[in-house]
Amino acid sequence: FSLIACAQGRFDGVEITVEPIRDNVYMLTGAGGNIGISTGEDGVFMIDDQFAPLSEKIKKAIQTVSDQPIKFLVNTHFHGDHTGGNTNFANTGAMIVAHDNVRKRLSENKDATGLPVITFSEDATFYMNGNDIFITHVHHAHTDGDALVYFAQSNILHTGDTFFNGRFPFIDINRGGSIDGDIAAAKKGLMLINDATKIIPGHGKLATKADYQKYYDMLVEIRKNVKQAMDQGKTEAEITNLESLTNAFLTDKATAKDFISGPKIRATVYKSLQNQ
Repeated sequence: FSLIACAQGRFDGVEITVEPIRDNVYMLTGAGGNIGISTGEDGVFMIDDQFAPLSEKIKKAIQTVSDQPIKFLVNTHFHGDHTGGNTNFANTGAMIVAHDNVRKRLSENKDATGLPVITFSEDATFYMNGNDIFITHVHHAHTDGDALVYFAQSNILHTGDTFFNGRFPFIDINRGGSIDGDIAAAKKGLMLINDATKIIPGHGKLATKADYQKYYDMLVEIRKNVKQAMDQGKTEAEITNLESLTNAFLTDKATAKDFISGPKIRATVYKSLQNQ
């Protein structure tokens, strides 16, 4: 009971903000990954759901722009800040959709509920609310089960955590993620879009193609720098402490309190390249 009360208390002050993007597509922010929704007569199509204690707040926020039920809920990957509310939304009728590996990862907890009931291996398309909503798997990027979601007519892309806007990425190398996969995911996303596209990143503010390109360029350069240092015989500890490999983008001081600091991203890229 005390753990539940503590978890609930952590989110008491969180407010869910609804940001209109274009047509009937919105971005919701609170705590955890950014949520995307499409509203209309076909019902609500939702992407990610943050943490369980926020579900009621999220539902109320959605009700300010739609009186329709949440029909489909896509998980861009399995991490708890994107799937924590699955059970709550499934209990009110949402059908959960995700890549095959998301269901596998969530099922590792034998008591898991709110599992995806529809899974795909590569691509899927939904036709709702005037949009062809194209979902495509990107391999071994942030995790081993990531998906990009593109609203074709509205020209809006949700990247999940394959794009952290304005910060270093978290690449979960212990669960199938890799620097090369994250680079490939950004390259694929950039191929889907144009200069007018609005982008919902996994974390950070609503983005443009220029922001996404900047992120891609950062990943490519950091990989190159770390690989060069490895080829020169530098150890993991030396690379982790070598700020010059990443400070053209973000300094260690600026990222010291971030989830992924300069030393963390350098160590991650080192380990990812070591695993090849």
